[in-house]
Amino acid sequence: MGRMVMLVVGTLLAIFVLFNFIVPMVLGLLKIALIIGVIGVVFFLVIRVFSGSSSSYR
Repeated sequence: MGRMVMLVVGTLLAIFVLFNFIVPMVLGLLKIALIIGVIGVVFFLVIRVFSGSSSSYR
């Protein structure tokens, strides 16, 4: 009986840690990665447009 109680308590604690600590941390990291990716794409497009419009190397 004691093993079953500890199994249930351990499972509930694992679910608590998963949903209160790990999932928000992973979502925060994904949000930061998305923001960095969008900034990188914007810089890439700006540099590509400005380098393509200048004819200094012709």
